[in-house]
Amino acid sequence: MYPVDRAGQRLRLRELHPDDVDAVFAVYGSAEATQHMSFEPRSREQVGQIIDRATQSATTDPRTEYALAVTTQDDGDVIGFARLALDPHQPQGATIGFALRPDTWGAGRGLETVHLLLDLGFDGLGLHRIWGARSPLNTASARTLTAAGLIEEGVIREHVRKNGQWRDSVVHAILDREWPKTPRTRTV
Repeated sequence: MYPVDRAGQRLRLRELHPDDVDAVFAVYGSAEATQHMSFEPRSREQVGQIIDRATQSATTDPRTEYALAVTTQDDGDVIGFARLALDPHQPQGATIGFALRPDTWGAGRGLETVHLLLDLGFDGLGLHRIWGARSPLNTASARTLTAAGLIEEGVIREHVRKNGQWRDSVVHAILDREWPKTPRTRTV
């Protein structure tokens, strides 16, 4: 599926563009935004490389990764990064992840982003299972994933190495039959 352009009430997921580097760097370069992620803050150059890989892989066939910009509907401002990656071990499954600029937190944008990713996966790609992992300390993400309908399934022990220490990950997942078929998003 290319190009992806899915809209919710306030947000949109769209393909990344080379000129999105500074906007994505505002997220991936932020110590606050990456505090609970599996990696340290990225440099601007690293973000450029991520966007280059994302734009190149967007047109591969079959497409296995959807690395997308999260933008506002009203002015198109890029406020985050969202990703859905097909699971090579489970043909009808995928993992999701997202990160938003810290100044946009606390207003339900994370939940809308997850809804857009689930809509892409279930309604757009016909997937059966979508899962995501979070830091045990990221209670905001736990609330967001639960509100989106994902079920906490368990812990992957010492899953991530960050700052020289091992960290667990908490897994949340949802099945296609659990995804509500109510119109939350629209394909543009």
